[in-house]
Amino acid sequence: MDNVNSTENNETVVVDKLLELPRNLSKRQLKQVKKREKWQEWKVEKRLREKAKAREKRAHARANNLHLGPSRKLLKRSTMAASSCKLTVTIDLSYDDLMIDKDIAKLTKQILRCYALNRRAIAPLQFSLSSFTGKSRDDMEKHNGYEHWDVNFHTKSYINVYPKDKIIYLTSESENVIEHLDHSCIYVIGGLVDHNSHKGICHKLANEAGVRHGRLPLDKFLQMKARKVLTIDHVFEILLRITEGNTWQETFLKVLPERKNARPIVPEQSEDQEETSDLKSLDTRDMVLVDTKVPGEETKQLDCDKEINVVN
Repeated sequence: MDNVNSTENNETVVVDKLLELPRNLSKRQLKQVKKREKWQEWKVEKRLREKAKAREKRAHARANNLHLGPSRKLLKRSTMAASSCKLTVTIDLSYDDLMIDKDIAKLTKQILRCYALNRRAIAPLQFSLSSFTGKSRDDMEKHNGYEHWDVNFHTKSYINVYPKDKIIYLTSESENVIEHLDHSCIYVIGGLVDHNSHKGICHKLANEAGVRHGRLPLDKFLQMKARKVLTIDHVFEILLRITEGNTWQETFLKVLPERKNARPIVPEQSEDQEETSDLKSLDTRDMVLVDTKVPGEETKQLDCDKEINVVN
């Protein structure tokens, strides 16, 4: 009986919500509203399932002595304020009008992964979102508690938040190759998921804003047949791993997905290095072993190419 009453109450709530909707909505807008309401109802159930799955995972790890990464206590202490890394990375969210809803949802997922990577780092980056308004913010509202994340949210543009002379906009079209990271600078990642339909727009807007721009040294360390445009979370993770002391090449090979088919570039050796390498690679058969001299006996040289019979 209680279940019947509960079902009736839920149906009444849905009907009331539909009556509250403006009458001038198109079929497409009405469909989006219904979809959003359905998501809100399903989100609570999804969160409960995730918590139950996490408890099972922890119990399995304890039973089998498996390592699950940093503990919750360590993660609580590992904040941006307490971090030894002062490198600032901000995602520029001023491209909402260039993306459809599906791409904005993908953008949100990439931001979530950036936050997760930074949250589990021993020395987190100084992570922020700029131009945090419009569709990208509306989509972020689907995730309860995001406002409590260890992230700096700015509704203003990055150029109105940080010193202009310290800003470096990351774009693959830049002619400036970044050799090392300057911890006094602010690195900007364009928050755009467009499947390359707006090629070069980040580079163009950086020039128009009068800020410096640069690209990661992919060409110097990798051979890639695929295009060198990376996702937001990949760029973020590369910057994070470099601040942890990894080299560019090992970071690229670790972070980039297999579909990029990246191969390391082996540095050319100088003539001196080649000669040293040749000496080291000499076959042991070309070496001569000399016995230590024993009183009353002649010194003998052992040629490894000759067969020697040892008599006991």
